[in-house]
Amino acid sequence: KQWYQRRVAITAGGTSEGALINVLVGATKDELDEIKEAYMTMTHSHEIKQLEKDVDSDTSGSLQRVLIALLQGHREEGAADNDLAVKDAQDLFDAGSARWGTDESTFNKVLVTRSVHHLKRVFNEYKNVANGETIETAIKGEMSGDVQDAFLAIVRIIRDTEMYFAEQLYKSMKGAGTNDDKLIRLMVWRCEIDLVEIKACFKIVSKGKTLEEFIKGDCGGDYKNALLALC
Repeated sequence: KQWYQRRVAITAGGTSEGALINVLVGATKDELDEIKEAYMTMTHSHEIKQLEKDVDSDTSGSLQRVLIALLQGHREEGAADNDLAVKDAQDLFDAGSARWGTDESTFNKVLVTRSVHHLKRVFNEYKNVANGETIETAIKGEMSGDVQDAFLAIVRIIRDTEMYFAEQLYKSMKGAGTNDDKLIRLMVWRCEIDLVEIKACFKIVSKGKTLEEFIKGDCGGDYKNALLALC
């Protein structure tokens, strides 16, 4: 399911950076391994790094470096290291708000490789280092475009995975028209992982309306029924 979305994102009409960010940021090491193997089979390649090569050829600059780092799956596991968390927070501050220009490599190193538990501590320590400013505020002030979206997605997923995906589902249906590609991708991906928890968060994001109610209002026919079956 997920590797198919990546194949579509990269090869159909140019690269969909939003799809790549949305899915790669939330993938675990095991999921990344399965994705790479499935992608290798689908593209009739004999190289486990075929997906990484395609991303490398279809993206560029800072976003390319973030996506490649995510694909390499070097995120650590385990508890937070308090002393290192303070250092990481200071390094992030020094690489962004405290200087002219931004050292994105430091953000890449810390946000892509540190463990989930450790990063939660880093985000708390960052507020102490930055006189109350959050890491999200720093990223918005120092970066722009797809690379900003990628780093913000990492931070939001680390803070609250289910709330992040609830917000993404809400955005896919909010306002005039529906982003069908995004809606399908998210529903298919998360239905067997944490959709129950996401649905509870969705009610908070939508101020009381359920995911099912949104789908019924935005979709129709077999398409609507298929999405509701995933719920």
